[in-house]
Amino acid sequence: MAFQPNVPPLQPHLCVKGGKAAIAFYEKAFGATCTFMQAAEDGERVMHANLALFGSEILLHDEFPEFGGHIMAPSSLKGTGVAININLPTPADVDAALAKAEAAGADVFMPASDVFWGARYGRLRDPFGHVWAFNAPL
Repeated sequence: MAFQPNVPPLQPHLCVKGGKAAIAFYEKAFGATCTFMQAAEDGERVMHANLALFGSEILLHDEFPEFGGHIMAPSSLKGTGVAININLPTPADVDAALAKAEAAGADVFMPASDVFWGARYGRLRDPFGHVWAFNAPL
């Protein structure tokens, strides 16, 4: 697959352990669509995947410590250094997104609430260690 024109100006690139399972989770939890996936030579890990979700796109790959370990999965780091913020149209969308992800296996550690900046906001950790924040104007 060649690099396509009109890619989003910002594309988070997630590193996970269990790329194929992560793709399946994001499809179920967030309604993602895998638009491209290249397996690694071992046939088990994901070398690269593109996932369309929430009107944008993320990139995803398995951890490859044999290539230097410069990018690691949250489980190897014992945490993550970034949260992915998803801006949604309505407060009800925040509640629905959190509920759908929780039903798919995410840990909602910050339930949705109305917050001081005038938004409905909540956070979850997906089964692969990535933190997602959902936000909508009140």
